[in-house]
Amino acid sequence: MAIQPSHILICRNDNIGDVILTLPITAWLKQQFPAAKISFMCRAYAAAAVGECATVDEVVEIESVIQDPVTYFRKSGVDTVIFAQPDKRLAVAAFKARVRNRIGNARQKLYQMIFCNQRVRFSKRTSPLHEAQINFEFLKPFGLTEIPDLETIGGMYAFKPSANPQVHAMLKRYRFNLVIHTKSNGHGREWPPQHFLELARRLSRHPDIHLWATGSASEGRWLEQNASELLNMPNVSNVCGGFTLAQFSAFIRNADGLIASGTGPLHMSAALGQRTLGLFPPTRPMHPGRWAPVGPRARMICMPTSCSGCAKRKTLSCECMENIPPEVVESIVLEWFNEACGNDARARIAEAGATAADAVSQRHA
Repeated sequence: MAIQPSHILICRNDNIGDVILTLPITAWLKQQFPAAKISFMCRAYAAAAVGECATVDEVVEIESVIQDPVTYFRKSGVDTVIFAQPDKRLAVAAFKARVRNRIGNARQKLYQMIFCNQRVRFSKRTSPLHEAQINFEFLKPFGLTEIPDLETIGGMYAFKPSANPQVHAMLKRYRFNLVIHTKSNGHGREWPPQHFLELARRLSRHPDIHLWATGSASEGRWLEQNASELLNMPNVSNVCGGFTLAQFSAFIRNADGLIASGTGPLHMSAALGQRTLGLFPPTRPMHPGRWAPVGPRARMICMPTSCSGCAKRKTLSCECMENIPPEVVESIVLEWFNEACGNDARARIAEAGATAADAVSQRHA
């Protein structure tokens, strides 16, 4: 018999990108069970992003309950828990607390066969589905067997905007603000720093376009040591380590576009409805078929074939990423600029192109 829940808890205690790609199932569940309470358990660092999701009624930080999860389950009123990411401590606790419906993927961990009583079976490794679609497999015990397409999923995100005067003051100085998230915290292949530098040089012909380099404080230090020329460009500001997650979310929302590899901020940007460009290798499991940004204004670039370096799991970049041309990325940014700023932008782009052409002809005269 299909589950009829009153309080659903979704557990996803890993990285922010994975969390963002799990949120659409909260919208699907809320649509099917409007009277049910939907709680979402995540790490504290991701809680601010989840808290902005209009289809989540309560955010539970795992750090606040992990010392005694059995008591949490007994007192919370949760009657259905979805382990979207396996966690033995929580699975055992839900079992001991006699949570009525415990949903887990029986093909991921043996203990889920023991402690979960509503089992789904699928392999992420062999699945042709996107990560956001794979999460809908957990809804089969509710009688929800449809896997939505990515366009439908992209339209499910509903975030409650929060005003941030500090962010607004930073961005209002420029007509077009482009976020470049150059690093991936080791979670994906990266577009080389020299390509971001070349992109910044190309865009410097357009004084209305300003680039903001974002990342963690440690990533900012890495850029200072290894890509100082990029950070010293007059049209680039380094704000690495300068935001909380809530501030960063507001920054992305109020900017005009974002470029990144397959990392958390890419998925945040797409989910927020921002213009988003993802740069990807074609090789599993990092390929865009699994990790492309999902949202109404999201797009990606990926080379058609793998290179020899793709087999090296721990390398930060490879020829597939190096072969994504800065001029192609530039053309997309100028398309965004034109879209955001209208006829005036078209005139400025044409003027910048003419100036660049004159400079080339003078060098060859």
